[in-house]
Amino acid sequence: MSLSIYGQQLQSRLLIGSALYPSPQVMKQAILASGSQVVTLSLKRQNPAQQSGQKIWQYIQEVVQQVDGHLLPNTAGCKTAAEAITLAKMSREIFNTQWLKLEVIGDDYNLQPDPIELLKAAELLINDGFKVLPYCTDDLVLCQRLYDLGCEVIMPWASPIGTGKGLMNPYNLETIRLRLPEATLILDAGIGKPSDACLAMEMGYDGVLLNSAIALADNPTAMAQAFSLALQAGEQGYVAGVMAERQTAHPSTPTLETPFWHNS
Repeated sequence: MSLSIYGQQLQSRLLIGSALYPSPQVMKQAILASGSQVVTLSLKRQNPAQQSGQKIWQYIQEVVQQVDGHLLPNTAGCKTAAEAITLAKMSREIFNTQWLKLEVIGDDYNLQPDPIELLKAAELLINDGFKVLPYCTDDLVLCQRLYDLGCEVIMPWASPIGTGKGLMNPYNLETIRLRLPEATLILDAGIGKPSDACLAMEMGYDGVLLNSAIALADNPTAMAQAFSLALQAGEQGYVAGVMAERQTAHPSTPTLETPFWHNS
């Protein structure tokens, strides 16, 4: 099944970052191996006035075109709504896209989003025509407010950015999925290994966005492929329907002359 982001149908449910790789060449190999059609890019981390910054942007754009994908500029590093909005408008002008991964960081230690500034920026950007994909914590009320504002895609974290701790609060994430059945939910940040991504998909999440887990792996290209397979396995498991947990043991070997399970 395809992933829909603001009406765009994508074959891959994996969104991938473009930072932290050992080299641009390794980044390209990882993106191609992942099968991802959405690649994030930060303006805050590069200086558009410098030729090196423009070159890496151009390189990323060429890779995205090669996979018939979409560029997802982000506002990483912004700490206020005003700063994020300014950067968003720059990204729209430079990359000619309304898509935006909205980040407004409220704490330098754990890079937790500022919910107040995030809501403020999201509302203003949506009114300005942006297709906002907000990065937020696993707070149900915040996710609900963002969805009510018009964010069709919500991206709660699994754990703080770059920690690799995986799904720290599965209950919160499951609750968000249950309470926002119509929203496109993409797990963003904190994923460490393919099994984390698989678990998110088994919960019914629509996709996973990650960077560090692939870029900082010993072999980023192989890890990108592993994540691609993990998402496929998790999605198929969710669609197939995971068996209900039980409090007591049940024999898997049937008793004599009852080869199939009976509910009676």
